[in-house]
Amino acid sequence: MLGIVNRAISTHLIKKAGFKAAQAQVGAVTLIQRFGSALNLNVHFHMLFIDGAYQIKYNGQLRFHRVKAATTSELNTLVVTISQRVAGHLERQGLLVRDDKSSYLTLDLQADDAMNQLQEHSITYRIAVGPQQGRKVFTLQTIPSWEDDDFGTNQVGKIAGFSLHAGVATKTRERRKLERLCRYISRPAVSEKRLALTSQGKVRYQLKTPYRDGTTHVIFEPLDFMAKLAALVPKPRVNLTRYHGVLAPNSKQRIYVTPAKRGKGNTQKQGVKADEPVQVDCRQSMTWAERLKRVFNIDITICSRCGGAVSIIACIEDPAVINKILAHLDVKFGAPVAVNQLPEPRAPPQEKLFYWVSTRRG
Repeated sequence: MLGIVNRAISTHLIKKAGFKAAQAQVGAVTLIQRFGSALNLNVHFHMLFIDGAYQIKYNGQLRFHRVKAATTSELNTLVVTISQRVAGHLERQGLLVRDDKSSYLTLDLQADDAMNQLQEHSITYRIAVGPQQGRKVFTLQTIPSWEDDDFGTNQVGKIAGFSLHAGVATKTRERRKLERLCRYISRPAVSEKRLALTSQGKVRYQLKTPYRDGTTHVIFEPLDFMAKLAALVPKPRVNLTRYHGVLAPNSKQRIYVTPAKRGKGNTQKQGVKADEPVQVDCRQSMTWAERLKRVFNIDITICSRCGGAVSIIACIEDPAVINKILAHLDVKFGAPVAVNQLPEPRAPPQEKLFYWVSTRRG
C-alpha cells in the first residue's frame, strides 16, 4: 500500500516539474501511524515530501526544481488514482471481491487468533473484552454537533473513503516549524496529559480534536483499555519509518542532498590519517547524551554533586575490569542500600512482661 501511495505522489511531482520518471527523483520520509485520536486502530501514512524533483544530470550531479503546492483538483485526481490502484491490488491478492452492486473484502481471519479479534474491535470502535463485549465504546458528547461544510478549503482530497491532505508546508529556513511538524507526525499513540481515571475507576481519554457529533471523550474499562493498547502494537521487526527516493538508504544521490553527506558511495572518511583533524558537521545526528537530555531531560554531561562539566576519561568494556572497579567502590564507600530492603526481623514479644502487667491490674 505504501509503495502505491509513494509512486503516485512521486510521479505527480516529477511530471509537474517537467520530467519523466527516468530523468528525476523525489525525496520523502514516511511515518506509519497505527492509531487514531480515540486509541482506535487506524493505519495511515504521514509523508514528508520535498516539494520538487531532483534532475539527474549526465555527470551524476543533481539539480533541484521546485514545484507549486497541489491544488484541490490535483489532490482529488491523486486520490482517484490511489484508490483505483489500491482496489486493483487488493483484488489481485484475492482480498477484494466486486459484483454488480458493491465491493467487499474477503479476509480469512482465524477465529481463534486473539490479536485479530482485538484489532477488529479496535477498528470498529467496539469493546473487545468483558461483559460488554461487542458493544460500542462509551463516549461523551460535551459540545454541540456541527456539519463539515468546509470541504475543499484546506487542500484536502476525499473520494470513496480515501483522503489526502496536503495543507502543511515549511520553507527552507523554517527549521522550528519543520521540527514541530516532525514531532507531530512521530508522536506516540497515548498522550498522558489527556488520560485520566474517573471516580468509578474507568479510564477516560480526551480526544485531540472533537468529532463532528460533539464527542470529546471516550471511556474504557481498565481491561478493555489494555486491549486497545495491545491492538496498536505492530508486528515484530516492522519498521514504521521509511525513506524514499533520494533519501533512501541505498540511494546513490543521498550524499548530495543530506547535510551530513551520509549515504552510499561516500568516500570522505576513507584515507584520513590519524593525526589529521576531522571536521564535524554541525548537522550530524545527535549523540546518545544529547538524545537522553532531549527526550528524558537527563543530562549526563553535568555532575550531580557539584554541577560542573563531566569529561570522559575512558570507555571500559571488559566485564572483569568493570566488576573489579565496582567491588573496589563497594569496599571504599560501602554497598548501596536497597530501596525495597525489608527491615530487620523483630524479636517476639516479652510474654512475662505482659503477664506481669495483667496481674498487677488484676
